[in-house]
Amino acid sequence: MTQCSSGTLRLWRPRGCLTSWLQTSHIARPSGATSSPFSPKHHHRNSHSLLLTNKTFKVTLNVPTALNHHSKAYYNTAIMSEGFSNTSGVKHPDPYKEANLDTQASTQSKLDDLSKFMEASKFCMMTTVNPKTHQLVSRCMALAAQENGGLDLLFHTNTESGKTDDLAADTHINVSFLNNSGEWASVSGTTDIVTDRELVKQHYKPHLKAWVGDLGDGVHDGSSNDPRIGIIRVKMATAHYAISHKNIATRLTEVAKGVVTGHTAVVNKLREISEEEVSKLRLTH
Repeated sequence: MTQCSSGTLRLWRPRGCLTSWLQTSHIARPSGATSSPFSPKHHHRNSHSLLLTNKTFKVTLNVPTALNHHSKAYYNTAIMSEGFSNTSGVKHPDPYKEANLDTQASTQSKLDDLSKFMEASKFCMMTTVNPKTHQLVSRCMALAAQENGGLDLLFHTNTESGKTDDLAADTHINVSFLNNSGEWASVSGTTDIVTDRELVKQHYKPHLKAWVGDLGDGVHDGSSNDPRIGIIRVKMATAHYAISHKNIATRLTEVAKGVVTGHTAVVNKLREISEEEVSKLRLTH
């Protein structure tokens, strides 16, 4: 099932078949339209076509000339493209992911290992959206603490900095961790900017004064009472990470063997924590 701005389109793709059908009974009518542009009387052989390439699809809808302007606009919003593919064939086009994806770990163990990795890595890149340029902006941040078993991440911040302006306009965020062994983690979610003094004092560190300074007015002094010192709480929505329980020599051997034989190197445990899994974890944390 694929979401678009105008409603929900249901697509069926029978295994091994390049023909699919567009089911439209769940699509709401556009405002002002007397009938759904996808009703049977508007269907004809060229009204929709579906191109399937491996695991991606593209849908092109050709607007019948008889439709009114409401329906034509509605057709335009229903044109969709999901994914990118530059290959064909029956074998998995991403053998690295196929070989390294860990589907055996429990949801709780995936969260536990992610939490341990983030704690050990300490530093990450925090990415926000600049509301003026609409460009992504990243900066290095130090993890201050974790809550709810790693589902929520806390970072100290100067509330007067640019990143808090970004987050006030758009709460979506990504934080990514990397160590010198090539293990990594990416956590996406939304944020709260917390100025509660009790929480700030709980996680306050004296070295923060070096970053915010003492303005000499008796208020903005870099202490735990400084109103500029706040907390960015990142609430996980999804996570992806790669960790390895193999030493560097074994991993290099795997890579070298892959170069010679063409077999995909198995060097990491690729893990994914979905939105559904995060929701279930929050019920127990």
